[in-house]
Amino acid sequence: MKEGWTYKKLGDVATFQRGLTYSRDDEATTSSKCVLRSNNIDLDTSALDFSEIKYLKEDFEIPKDKMLKKGSIFICMSNGSKQHVGKVAYVNEDLDYAFGGFMGLIVPNVNKTSPKFIYYFCLSPEYRCLLASVGNGIGITNLKFSDLSSFPIPVPPIAEQERIVSELDILSSIIEKKKEQLKEYDKLAQSIFYDMFGDPITNEKGWEVKKLGEVCTITSSLIDPNQEPYCNQYHVSPANIISGTGEIFGCNLAKDDMLISGKYTFDKGMILYSKIRPNLNKVAIAPFTGVCSADMYPLLVKNNANSVYICHLLLGKHFLEYATNESGRARMPKINRESLFAYEFPLPPLSLQQSFAEKIEAIERQKALLQQSISETQTLFDSTMDKYFG
Repeated sequence: MKEGWTYKKLGDVATFQRGLTYSRDDEATTSSKCVLRSNNIDLDTSALDFSEIKYLKEDFEIPKDKMLKKGSIFICMSNGSKQHVGKVAYVNEDLDYAFGGFMGLIVPNVNKTSPKFIYYFCLSPEYRCLLASVGNGIGITNLKFSDLSSFPIPVPPIAEQERIVSELDILSSIIEKKKEQLKEYDKLAQSIFYDMFGDPITNEKGWEVKKLGEVCTITSSLIDPNQEPYCNQYHVSPANIISGTGEIFGCNLAKDDMLISGKYTFDKGMILYSKIRPNLNKVAIAPFTGVCSADMYPLLVKNNANSVYICHLLLGKHFLEYATNESGRARMPKINRESLFAYEFPLPPLSLQQSFAEKIEAIERQKALLQQSISETQTLFDSTMDKYFG
């Protein structure tokens, strides 16, 4: 224990508020009455995500204590997925949003602790261990306020808390700004695409029109991922592709993922396209040879086209709209092979496609340097968190 620090129960330095309850009959297509739920906390970044919001009817009365308030911590109390239970987001300002019944609000006592200090504690490995210990860590999909209030939290003097928060805020800000730079590089790539080739819808440059099936093919067949050499190759699923970026992350060897069903093989340089939930826009060029989920199409680009051009075409809004419309409105929408290969688009001269690919490769080199910088700053952030909360 550091000098001047004490351990207190979370319930001694904060209060808790339960989320708003409502029925399906109270819901509306759109209104000024908005409710945030578990999906509105990004699991990876702990940031608020306003992309999917639940609306209630205008005449539904929302108590003031069910609204997100400045300096509070928005927390998921119940979820079908264990990893989402206990995830948090910090509320920087009073928001005109209610929080739903499976959610909660941690309201720190500002006379005893810094709200942001408690938030950072809720991002720490120690906090995750406390969550795992509830109910012996078996199948927990619900978190009780009585459990949460008993969590021991390190409490240094207020001045020390504020210094720690300032240190972590600086590192978080650096990481966030660098991630924003990555997004700008992705926007630049799409801007170059439209500058060079024009709008695929209007085809104002008069390029030859082709169907995707004329420039791509699927040569793979299902294999047993537990057999040599496939078990020692990396496995890619839709979850390993970051939506709209063309980036693959977090892959494991097939044997480490303990795969059961058959998988497709792919070679380095092929395009991997997720056929389920096309609206998520998951497409990437494979940076290695491996095996992929049967929920993906491994596309081999023929000699009349360039893989980088085709990949960015599939990342574009025109194809995204087409694929989303073709996939239907089933619970698990997917685009079939026939619809995928029927997609029509302008195909410029191969030399121009290759020139585009060179520009994209230059951008990717800059992105790689930025990713390395983010990784180094993240390592520093993690070590700082461990120093204070480990």
